[in-house]
Amino acid sequence: MSLSLLIVLHELGHFIPARLFKIKVEKFYLFFDIKFSLFKKKIGDTVYGIGWLPLGGYVKIAGMIDESMDKEQMALPPQPWEFRSKPAWQRLIVMLGGVVVNVIVGFVICAGLLYTQGTQIATGDDFKYGFGFPKVLEDIGFQQGDNPLLVNGDTLPQAQMLTRQILFRDVETVTVLRDGELVEIAVPEGTDDKIFDAGVSPGLQYRYPFVVDSIGVNSLVDSLGINAGADIISVAGYPIEYQTDLSYAVNNKIEPNVPFILSTVSKDGEQKDLEITLSESQLEKGFGIYTKGAESIRDIVNIKQRKYAVGESLVEGVSMGYWIMYDYIAQMKYIFTSKGAGQLGGFGTIAKLYPDTFDWVGFWRTTALISFILAIMNILPIPALDGGHVMFLLYEIVTGRKPGDKFLERAQIIGILLLLALMVYANGNDIYRWLFE
Repeated sequence: MSLSLLIVLHELGHFIPARLFKIKVEKFYLFFDIKFSLFKKKIGDTVYGIGWLPLGGYVKIAGMIDESMDKEQMALPPQPWEFRSKPAWQRLIVMLGGVVVNVIVGFVICAGLLYTQGTQIATGDDFKYGFGFPKVLEDIGFQQGDNPLLVNGDTLPQAQMLTRQILFRDVETVTVLRDGELVEIAVPEGTDDKIFDAGVSPGLQYRYPFVVDSIGVNSLVDSLGINAGADIISVAGYPIEYQTDLSYAVNNKIEPNVPFILSTVSKDGEQKDLEITLSESQLEKGFGIYTKGAESIRDIVNIKQRKYAVGESLVEGVSMGYWIMYDYIAQMKYIFTSKGAGQLGGFGTIAKLYPDTFDWVGFWRTTALISFILAIMNILPIPALDGGHVMFLLYEIVTGRKPGDKFLERAQIIGILLLLALMVYANGNDIYRWLFE
């Protein structure tokens, strides 16, 4: 539903300036109407409709080389109401309209969320037991239990987002609270790539004491006779005190097909040291231990709620939207790696962005994200996208020479083929993950 809404708003971003500049808009469609439409109605000069192929939407602007590839119209003499007859600056505004609307919609949603929901702030020293760190961060100087306070000298309002900051932003130093003292850690160049290659989650896990809650039926520890009353004290010599210690040990202290010692203490205090050898597939499945969550998050995290007035929410909403777009653009560099290309997704991936159970806050947060994504993807300088048209218009404005119609037609065909190939690949990834993961 939200995607359809965003598509309609995007196309309105083209439609409204086109009509203001007295350019004829022949069609306004949600989805594509190849061969037939599910619904259509002509009002004035424009046919409004809903197509059957849910791959976006479009407006057909008279006198413009677009996905309709209407060569017959372009072969006729230019008419005053056509796109090609208007000054380049007007055509540029028309082509930028959809992207601008998507960005504005994203800003408005962010501002609305901040005004109605506020934000939760929890800096590093608000977490009683600190954080568990992946090995890639441990290797550059972080220690388990550190509390991150500052990034490049500025306060980190949400300490859990440290990994995301390093991954997508230019982080040079991080100041942590360690045993009551401030310690500055230099972040070497290339750490972001190492985090991505290691598959580390963008969010840090805060720590709380490790307590076994339950054991999975037919799991590894179940087969070893370990019950929920037992306490695991070390894995491969690595002490288990907090819940993050177990995942760290599994990921970094155990090698497939190499024996290691699992030390446990039973209810009556008896310690057992079990020698275990796991295959790679067994390691992927895990031990089957379910830890007991914190009794109360308020006991281990001091979360502060910040509220915003209308004016503040508008300013902070723009800032919030800016950083969402910044982070999304920053991660696009990984598309050109084999790991990143494998993570590309289509409609299935978009659907998974929404919460499993419906709630308005989650719905609007995701809608804002998708609105920004639509803006960014559409402004890419690829023929057939808005960005491709903008690129040629800027060339015309700078040089004073308009690209020929034949060139534009060929560029449009290449762009369409490229987009179709990308769409097939991305949705193919979704199908593969659905079948085999």
